[in-house]
Amino acid sequence: MNHIYTDLHIHIGRTASGRPVKITGSKTLTLHNILHYASTQKGLDMIGIIDCHSPEIIAELEDLIKRGDMAELAEGGLRYKNTTLILGSEIEIYDSHCHGPIHVLAFLPTLEKMRAFSNWMSRYVKNITLSSQRIYVTGKELQYKVYEYGGLFVPAHVFTPFKSLYGKGVKASLSEVFDPELIDAIELGLSSDTFMVNGIKEIQHYPFLTHSDAHSLGKMAREYVSLKLKDANFLELRKALKNEDERGILANYGLNPLLGKYYNTVCANCHKQVENELTQCFNCSSTKLIKGVSTRIKELSDTDAPAVRRPPYIHQVPLDFIPGLGKAMLERLLKAFGTEMNILHHVSKQQLADVVPEKIADLIDKARKGELKIAHGGGGKYGKIIE
Repeated sequence: MNHIYTDLHIHIGRTASGRPVKITGSKTLTLHNILHYASTQKGLDMIGIIDCHSPEIIAELEDLIKRGDMAELAEGGLRYKNTTLILGSEIEIYDSHCHGPIHVLAFLPTLEKMRAFSNWMSRYVKNITLSSQRIYVTGKELQYKVYEYGGLFVPAHVFTPFKSLYGKGVKASLSEVFDPELIDAIELGLSSDTFMVNGIKEIQHYPFLTHSDAHSLGKMAREYVSLKLKDANFLELRKALKNEDERGILANYGLNPLLGKYYNTVCANCHKQVENELTQCFNCSSTKLIKGVSTRIKELSDTDAPAVRRPPYIHQVPLDFIPGLGKAMLERLLKAFGTEMNILHHVSKQQLADVVPEKIADLIDKARKGELKIAHGGGGKYGKIIE
């Protein structure tokens, strides 16, 4: 068995021809750059690109296969150098059962099935070329179609205030919108972790995942998962989510929720943080508040939720959050140690100090141990590291 470092929520900003896919994504976030960056700098063994339904992206993948730069795996997924691509799509649901839009992730095993799924989806979205489009079918209809194509269905960043299952999507239960039996995992998202949500009864039998939701190359693997797999492919991923044949989730690596940009409740008018129990801003008296993830989770929690033994959730600060660690210094680290996964998991503090100043080495060591002091985030602004 192998430890497979995995980030299954990466967007594409632009196609090779320059057409937008994720409009808010970086222009450098192309398919080729993602694959190269994941393999050579990040050190990710498996990635999920969640805009693979876009016809031009499908054409780019077909071209990579024809040129011999990428190979389809018999067990599902596409292999590029040292990294396996899992074909995904992020979709927005807002049917009559929703109280607000909900984003979900659908993962398909093969390029042929992703092409068929894209063709089906194009009949129910206004622009199939773009990311995270609203689909005009119900949540359950979408689930049934994903399962028809042998896919995996995962509600995305489920607690963020906007466009998520528990943010505004449902009042109390996922069964208001989805078939609970056709959900393969729950993506926690920024501003939450395993510890915070262990009181929500209805999600305790699902595996929890944490991913980057990257809109730029640098944000890839700011949150990620370590899986125990025989190899990096779709079939092994499915087994890990079902905890079959000794496969499974070894650990989630994510930001301390305090760093997340939606952790605390914030006034929508003046952007001051508001105490969780208040319904009015103390600063400007506005009642328009952006409810924080911590507050929403408390509302959903049950006093009699079952205790579930889960893989560890490790609070780890990404390298680009480290104060004083700029581009030049990161390049020195990468030249010495190869990839960010090596730096975060395998390199000793003394080895780091041989390459960068001791203060930076100490901060990196504290970051990967979750020992840095943090100022809370909220209202769309990330928290900060306090030196």
